[in-house]
Amino acid sequence: MKYMKLGTKPDTFYTEEAVRSVLSDVPTDLIIHVKNTKYLLHKCGLIQRLCSNADNETGQPIPIALHDIPGGEEAFELCAKFCYGITINLSAHNFVAAISAAKFLRMTESVAKGNFIVKLDLFFESCILLGWKDSIMTLQSLWRHSGWSDDHRRMQPCMNSVIEKILIHPSQVAWSYSYTRPGYTKKQQRSAAPKDWWTEDVSELDLDIFRSIISTIRSTKKFPPALIGEALHVYAFKHLPSPLEFQEQAQSSSARTDDILNKHQRVLEAIVSMIPTEPGSVSASFLFRLLKIACYVGASTSTKAELIRRSGRQLDETTASDLLIPSTTDPRSHDISTVAAVLESFLLQFRRHMPREETERMIMSMTKVGRIYDDYLQIIASDSTLPVSKFIELAESLPEMAREEHDGLYQAIDTYLKEHAELSKAERKRLCRLIDCRKLSPEARANAIANDQLPLRTIVQLLFIEQERVGGAGGSKGAPAISTLNEFSDAMAAQDEARRFRHGLEGGHRREEPAMGARTDNTTVAPSPSEPKIAKDERKKKAEGLGDKCDNKTK
Repeated sequence: MKYMKLGTKPDTFYTEEAVRSVLSDVPTDLIIHVKNTKYLLHKCGLIQRLCSNADNETGQPIPIALHDIPGGEEAFELCAKFCYGITINLSAHNFVAAISAAKFLRMTESVAKGNFIVKLDLFFESCILLGWKDSIMTLQSLWRHSGWSDDHRRMQPCMNSVIEKILIHPSQVAWSYSYTRPGYTKKQQRSAAPKDWWTEDVSELDLDIFRSIISTIRSTKKFPPALIGEALHVYAFKHLPSPLEFQEQAQSSSARTDDILNKHQRVLEAIVSMIPTEPGSVSASFLFRLLKIACYVGASTSTKAELIRRSGRQLDETTASDLLIPSTTDPRSHDISTVAAVLESFLLQFRRHMPREETERMIMSMTKVGRIYDDYLQIIASDSTLPVSKFIELAESLPEMAREEHDGLYQAIDTYLKEHAELSKAERKRLCRLIDCRKLSPEARANAIANDQLPLRTIVQLLFIEQERVGGAGGSKGAPAISTLNEFSDAMAAQDEARRFRHGLEGGHRREEPAMGARTDNTTVAPSPSEPKIAKDERKKKAEGLGDKCDNKTK
């Protein structure tokens, strides 16, 4: 921090009975009221203009009210001490208050040579503009004092100084800056500062100033999108409460005022508008954090839609906890509709024919999302207020091809059955019909066979598959891998059509479906079309025998 010392005399101001006076042999001839403070002073260049037209025939001290002086008592006292020649220290902390008060009192060269404003301008150009934190602090003070209405003689040069320093190569950063990231110490700094060294200090600025700076440095195209995203990340963490804080606020009796919510909404929407368009410029976890906050502060529909779109593009980078969005009406339940919208946004990019080089990456992305989504289902399955129809709808919204195995889906259904003991037999069957038994691992299958929560038909089918595995019959683990150019998007379309057809059947009269079996309408595991009739009969007898055993077991 830069400082400038003016004056040489010791401080002779003192306070007595809430009145500020100056030690002097000369009687005071002015009484100046500044808000709650009364000053007993002498006529001098400082306020000669203020009292030149005052009628003072009585010879009593002239009273003058300066309640509207910028900077209040502190700024006025700096100006008064300058006139008395008392030593004062100027810094970025008091510069704006001092220059505002000096302008108000017209302490210019026309009044006295070497007056206060000239000294302050010299300090601004030779010290503040050369410093990093000095420029940041002064810029923030100038903005809060008068915003864009302040003349550009100081605002614009201060902003230019900040931007020029941000654009300097990290190896040339030689000034002090704030950087409190976990695991970072100055001792680790070697040849250069970290690339995002400036983000923490800039996050102290008002939103409009911050947005102007980000817009300017983005226009230079010298920074990668991820660095801009990091600046937005730091700003959001400083100026927006965490989703947990919002949730605690909602659960408590106190509520945030409309002004505070409007302020948070304004910050959120500005940050979303500044996120670079390039994928990966911000993390998926950060996007979901903003999405949760957007639900609490009542962000605009366009802002939420943009966050859902961006979150969908990076859904494969999330964790199940990222997807847990508390309901704004009931913090104990979850906002499943927003998560469903994000998943739909993710799936949209697969409903098109892709270039060959994208196919493998897309399949890997889909598989990751499948694992994440099933982990999410396991968590929300314990929500006692979640209807079975909604749970099934959520589970079915993930395409079949996204689940290489069904262990996660089975665990989610098992949790749901335990937490919703009131389910009817038909609802249990409908729920368990989601699982493809052939996609269960041996461990999960063994657990499911011993699970008394599952319908009897499900146990029968699991025993079929287990016997086939032990007997070496094997069988397909599910749909074959999709790797050709356009099979992926074609499979997506087929999956959607099958889901619509299945829902159509459930809406009308239909015969009962099986428990679990690759989501097929057959009551048993279908044999191969080429299997001889004798083999089919043997399979049928085997199924009936296992069914009798299971019936006897349950009696």
